[in-house]
Amino acid sequence: MIEVKSIDVFYGNIKALKSVSISVTHGEIVALIGANGAGKSTLIKAIVGLVSKKSGDIYFEGRPITRLSCSEVIRLGIAVVPENRRLFGPLSVMDNLKLGAYLRLTDGETSKVQEDLRTIFKIFPRLEERTRQSAGTLSGGEQQMLAIARALMARPKVILMDEPSTGLAPLIVRDIFGVIKRLKEEGNTILLIEQNARMALRISDRAYLMELGRITLEGDANGLMEEESVRKFYLGA
Repeated sequence: MIEVKSIDVFYGNIKALKSVSISVTHGEIVALIGANGAGKSTLIKAIVGLVSKKSGDIYFEGRPITRLSCSEVIRLGIAVVPENRRLFGPLSVMDNLKLGAYLRLTDGETSKVQEDLRTIFKIFPRLEERTRQSAGTLSGGEQQMLAIARALMARPKVILMDEPSTGLAPLIVRDIFGVIKRLKEEGNTILLIEQNARMALRISDRAYLMELGRITLEGDANGLMEEESVRKFYLGA
C-alpha cells in the first residue's frame, strides 16, 4: 500500500534521511525501530507531506504522492497517531473524536460516523465514560487511546503510529500494544514507529532498523529479534 523508494530529506545542510526505502502491504504491521534521532519520525513526516523530499519517490496504492500536500495525502486514506498524542487539550473527548472524522462529516457521512463511534467505544470503553471530559485532563494512557481512536474515526486505509508508548507506564504500554495487535487482527494496516523494539517486534509482521537516517536491517520481525546487533543494542540481550 505504501512504497517509499530511495528518499532523501534535508534539514538545512543536515541530511536526515539517506536513500530510505520501505514498503507496507495491506493488512500487516510493519515496525520501524531505532534509537532516538535515527530519523523515524522524519520518515512519517515525509510520507504525509510535512517535509519536502530532495530526491526519491513515495507511492500509496500505486499512486505517486511524493509532491502532494499533507491534506491531500490524508484525504487519500492515511491517518497519523502523532508522537506525544497532539490532542486538542481544552476540547472534550467527543470533540476530539469528531475532529478525527471531520472530512467524513463534511462529506455527509453523519450516520456512518455515529456507527463508528459505537465501535470505538467497544474498543475503548474508558473513552465512552469520559466523552464530556477535556482531553487534556485524561491520564497519559487514556490520551494515547484517544489519539488512536481519533485516527480510526477517519476510517483510514493505513495508520502511521509514531512512538505510541512514549511516557507511559509498563502496564499501560502493554494495554496499548494489545489494542494495536487487535487493530491488525481486524484488518487494519499499520506502520509502527517505536523505540520499544521488543514490544514492537512481538506484534509486527516485518520490521526495519533505522540508524542515523539509513535503513541498516530489514526482514521478518521474528528474524530481526534473533539478529545479534538488534539483541545487543535494542533488546538488552
